[in-house]
This record gives sequence, C-alpha cells and structure tokens, in this order.
Amino acid sequence: MSRVGLSPVDVPDGVTVEIAGRIMTAKGKLGELSLEFVDEVDPSMEDGKIWVKPADDSLNARKLWGTYRSLAHNVVQGVHQGFTKGLQINGVGYRAAVQGKNLVLQLGFSHEVVYEIPDGIKIDCPSQTEVDITGADKQLVGAVAAKIRSYRPPEPYKGKGVKYKDEQIVRKEGKKK
Repeated sequence: MSRVGLSPVDVPDGVTVEIAGRIMTAKGKLGELSLEFVDEVDPSMEDGKIWVKPADDSLNARKLWGTYRSLAHNVVQGVHQGFTKGLQINGVGYRAAVQGKNLVLQLGFSHEVVYEIPDGIKIDCPSQTEVDITGADKQLVGAVAAKIRSYRPPEPYKGKGVKYKDEQIVRKEGKKK
C-alpha cells in the first residue's frame, strides 16, 4: 500500500494557495490553477503545507487520498516550475515548425498537419526535428504531447515517426530472404 497521502505538500516561496471548501486555488509566477476535491477527502492548510486526509475510513476514501495529494502537488509544482515534455521527429522529410498559434508538422502525408496550440501551452522547436512542450498544467502538457505523437507514432522497423525524447523504440528485424 502506498503512503503518498501521509506526506504534506510543501508550498514554496512565491506561491499562494487558498482552500475554500473543496476548491484549492494556487497562484504562482506561471499562472493560476485550481483543483476541486471530492467529498471523500478533506484538504487543509497548516504551517505553509497542504494536508490531505480521508474524510472517513472507507476503501474509496483511502484510494482517493493519495491520488488527490499527488494532484495537489502537481498543481503547486505547475504554477511554481511548470512541466516540460519533449518530442523527437525521425524520418526523411519529417519536420516541425511553429507558425503563430499553430504547430505545422510535415510527417510524410500528402498534406501538412496543422495543430492549434491550446491556451496555457507553449511550444518551441529548437530544431526542425525537436518539439518542446511546456505549461503549468501537467495533464494538459501530457495530452498535447500524446496528441502530437498520435499523428505519426514511431514504427518498429525503421523508427520513423514522432516519439518522446526519453522513449525507447523496440526495433524489429526486417524480412529475411
């Protein structure tokens, strides 16, 4: 059994956290995020730390206890430092570029793939084959990265496609004569 819920969430300097009922709001240098807690857990603020405790001794409350502690930690870390996800593009002629509020991808199709960048997300292309996605909301950063990767996932024979920077592609051997 995990003991994640036992530890408090430290609130760093420069971040203000307010808990009103079941809604926690955090403000920092990267923006403002809020988290709504379920009835099974009780959030509280003591000595600059956020404590999440189960409301009762039910199995569901104990399951959600650690989950909401982690979500609260992600909100606080997001407004303080932010989250980054990196993508790498492999393939001849495959490239990416940011044009205004759009990410334009050339992935070997007969057309360009144009992805509209959502609010709260910043996308940089340090080179034509690298895409860096940053933002305060961890869930949104991951969803944007997964959506861009889904346009052309890496294939196992040559490794062509869009992959996460830290992803290892299991390669297959080609046909034998």
